[in-house]
Amino acid sequence: MKEKTMKLLKRYLLLCAGLAVMAFGVAFSVKADLGTSPISSVPYVVSMFAPLTVGTATIIMHCVFIALQILILRRQYDPIQLLQLPVAILFGYLTDLGIWAVQGIPCTAYWQQALLCIVGILLVGTGVSMEVTAGVVTLAGEGLVLALCRVLPVKFGNMKIAFDVTLVLTACLLSLLFLGGLHGVREGTVAAALCVGQVAKQGNKLFSRIMQEKDLQ
Repeated sequence: MKEKTMKLLKRYLLLCAGLAVMAFGVAFSVKADLGTSPISSVPYVVSMFAPLTVGTATIIMHCVFIALQILILRRQYDPIQLLQLPVAILFGYLTDLGIWAVQGIPCTAYWQQALLCIVGILLVGTGVSMEVTAGVVTLAGEGLVLALCRVLPVKFGNMKIAFDVTLVLTACLLSLLFLGGLHGVREGTVAAALCVGQVAKQGNKLFSRIMQEKDLQ
C-alpha cells in the first residue's frame, strides 16, 4: 500500500513539475511576441482586449472545456475528470507567475524574439511529455479531444489537429473583431503547432525511462 502511494505521489509531482515547465514555456512564447502555441492562442488574445491575465483567461477556457466534456459524455463522464479543474487553476496561476518572471528579459531584436520562441516551444513540449508520462490527470484541452473521440469516429491525432486549428481560427477571429487586426497568432504559432508534438514525443521516451527506473528502485 505504501509503495503504491509513493508511486502515485511521484506521478503527481511529475505532473506538477510538467505544468510549471509548460507554463514557463507559454510565458517565453508570450514574451517573444511571435505567437503562442495553439492551446494558448485564445487566452493570449483575450488578455489583449479584456481585463484578464493570460493565466486567468486560461483557467476560464479550461472550465469551458470541462463543461463541454460533461455535455458531450453525459452519463459516460467520469467524475474523476473533475480533477482537471484544480489542474487548470494551478496551470493558470503558474502561467501568470512565468510571465511575471520573464518580463525583465531583453527582447527587442527579432533574433531575440526567435530565440525566446524556440525556448518556449522546447519548454511546452517538455512539459507536455512530463504531463503525459505522469499519467494521472490530463489538461482539459486533451480531455475534450478524448471526449470527442469517444462519440465521433475520428482518431485522436486527427481530432487533435482539428482542435488546434479551431483554437487558432478562434483566436484570429477574436483578434480581428476586438483588436482590429491579427495579433497573437504569428509564425511562432505555426512553429509550435509543428514542433511541440515532436519535442513531446522525444521527451516521453526519456521521462518514461526515468519513471520506470524509479519504480524499480
